[in-house]
Amino acid sequence: MVKVSPSLLAADFLHLDRDIAMINRSEADWLHLDVMDGSFVPNISFGFPVLEAVAKVCQKPLDVHYMIERPERYIKQTAKLGAMMMNVHYEASVHLHRTVQEIHDAGMKAGVTLNPATPVSMLEDILGDVDMVLLMSVNPGFGGQKFIENTIEKVRRLRRMIAEKGFPTLIEVDGGVQGETAPRLAAAGVDVLVSGSYVFNSPTPEQVIHDLRSLSSL
Repeated sequence: MVKVSPSLLAADFLHLDRDIAMINRSEADWLHLDVMDGSFVPNISFGFPVLEAVAKVCQKPLDVHYMIERPERYIKQTAKLGAMMMNVHYEASVHLHRTVQEIHDAGMKAGVTLNPATPVSMLEDILGDVDMVLLMSVNPGFGGQKFIENTIEKVRRLRRMIAEKGFPTLIEVDGGVQGETAPRLAAAGVDVLVSGSYVFNSPTPEQVIHDLRSLSSL
């Protein structure tokens, strides 16, 4: 059974209270929060005022994904929110090992994210130190994009790397996760599915979350 982390980026920001109440009622395992700075990615999403408001009412663990330059600046502030996971991009972290250590020292789980063009081999020397690897299956910055097919094989390669080392590292995928791609991702070895538009644009989002969560991972 895979975990499901619905992405707040696709929620109705005029009625966040309603959408978070739905998440609380649902079988969602986590809530995924995409923070964008308009520099590392070509879009701006939301910052700490929204994160702090969500943290007060969301009953699910917070899976915070920073698509920003120098994410290490916000480790303490993220931990103060009570976040469960802090995800930083490999491409945005010059001293990745130090950043991962600081995330752990702050009491959070550490995730490392790879853009679509970054090979999983780049993680060989950090894989045993991270709790999760997030593979972007679209180019980061905007929701509702088309799924990049190479992600399936990328998941398989990463799953083999993790298995060969005997690490407990989780694999998460974000981007274009919906009814057709989710079963294939689960079969390839994904542990956590991030889904935004597919969940929040559905007339029955709680059922969609239930169906995604019912998929069996490799």
